[in-house]
Amino acid sequence: MTVASAEKRAACRADGWWGDVTLDAMFRANAGAHPARTALVDAPNRADFAFGAPRRLTYSEMAAEVTRLAGLLTASGLARGDVLMVQLPNISEFVTLYFAAATIGVIVSPVAVQYRSHELRTMIGIVRPRGFVCATQVHHADHVGVARPLLPADCRLMTFGPNPPAGAIDLSAPGDAAAHPVPAAGGSADDIFTICWTSGTTGVPKGVPRSHNHWVAIAAACYEAARLEDGAVLLNPFPLINMASIGGITMCWLKTVGTMVLHHPFDPQIYLRQIAEERPSFTIAPPAVLNMLLQNEALLARVDLSSVRVIGSGSAPLAPAMVRGFQERLGIEVVNIFGSNEGVSLITSAADEPDPDARASIFPRRSLFARPHGAGRGPNIETRLVPPGGGAPIEEEGVAGELEIRGPTVFEGYWDAPDQTAQAFTADGWFRTGDLFEIAGGGRHYRFVGRSKDLIIRGGVNIAPEEIDQLLGGHPLIAEACAFSLPCPVMGERIGLAYVPRGEADLTLDEVTDFLRGKDMAVFKLPERLFRLPALPRNVTNKVMRSEARAQALATLAGAAETAA
Repeated sequence: MTVASAEKRAACRADGWWGDVTLDAMFRANAGAHPARTALVDAPNRADFAFGAPRRLTYSEMAAEVTRLAGLLTASGLARGDVLMVQLPNISEFVTLYFAAATIGVIVSPVAVQYRSHELRTMIGIVRPRGFVCATQVHHADHVGVARPLLPADCRLMTFGPNPPAGAIDLSAPGDAAAHPVPAAGGSADDIFTICWTSGTTGVPKGVPRSHNHWVAIAAACYEAARLEDGAVLLNPFPLINMASIGGITMCWLKTVGTMVLHHPFDPQIYLRQIAEERPSFTIAPPAVLNMLLQNEALLARVDLSSVRVIGSGSAPLAPAMVRGFQERLGIEVVNIFGSNEGVSLITSAADEPDPDARASIFPRRSLFARPHGAGRGPNIETRLVPPGGGAPIEEEGVAGELEIRGPTVFEGYWDAPDQTAQAFTADGWFRTGDLFEIAGGGRHYRFVGRSKDLIIRGGVNIAPEEIDQLLGGHPLIAEACAFSLPCPVMGERIGLAYVPRGEADLTLDEVTDFLRGKDMAVFKLPERLFRLPALPRNVTNKVMRSEARAQALATLAGAAETAA
């Protein structure tokens, strides 16, 4: 299935971002050029969270496995354009399955291992898969038992792992690839390769279809920001289901004919062990993890991190103290990444902004986007800011506006959701991200302000909670914090703050507000209620769920009111 208009395809090809090479063709070329190079490395604790011993696959071994799986998918009745839903942890089988599906033109719709019937029922209803793949053994989960009753009659259950259930297709069973011949490739780079999912924390999940060309176009930004070289070793701790893992690691792996080291679930001890043993030059990690690592002097002292040159981080504002700490103490550059499944791709490297404090909060605005080597002049993403309520594009500095994007990295609409697509795009074809930025640095940069739906409106003044979060990232007694609105009959809304302490001591409101005053924050932005939590609520992609933190705070207030009554 192709979704881009003829006009967009022509423009993206003219600018050099889209072409005719599919991702499976890229992989086959890599395997042919470097058959003995290590392609995939499983996490050393694979048997603890899934099944089987960790595997190390060369490119030739991976290519054979891809061919075998492609044959099995074909024999099971899957054909070009069919959707294959996949619920697997980060194991080597997941990566090979992606390319097996690409070989025969099957669309992969990956879902988080944490999802249960509530989420899966909706997603299955949207994409109507012809096949569903899961593992027979995953720590603290029964994926077979949860998924099987939800599958349509024409959807085949397929499994990896021991003791496959009756009636399922056992993808782990060894077999002769010749017994299941793979049909000749007939796909296009414009065909849909994946349907990933929005987080679904604010409503019904939405499927985001992306073609081979979409992924190729978005790869360049991360690849060039990280300055990756041929044969790079890449440590991937993000689930293989969304932009961070597919666009940030897998596409870089394809471009460098690299080695992908898999990690799951996140465990700082094993993560650092893999750095010491596998010697990656690039990895990604969420801000909370990097903050935690930098604070653990004893843990860092035991591990050799010298192979790591660059760490990509994003999904939440970066604390300037963290970015500066990695650069000055460890000699590691933290690249600031702001991305989304729909195609946002803003990246700030040290080449864009040498000052680590500034790099934590700004992104290139114009003419600084990565371009394909030797290709045309168009950027891989066009951006503009517009007032949240609509109006002419914003050109002056310091005025918050919603980021709108278009270009070869941007998808064309949600899967089978015309109403949601119409709401998400402007009449002239720009995607409304819902993210608020302001122009900074003499017009050269964007500064992230927050999500439009997360704005706190106190006394008629808009306050971005992310700004408060970011400043508190440098507080010596706070591990992480999350600001949100609280209802107020006088001011409309007031500012609540959920925090996780660093250590056991409680904080007072005065200690928090004095710290923020020391950062010269406006008084009207200071938190007015504190809520101590053991951990901030997060979704499956490790983003803080601000709405859930707010709900917990409101429940605490309601309980206190009942007790007082």
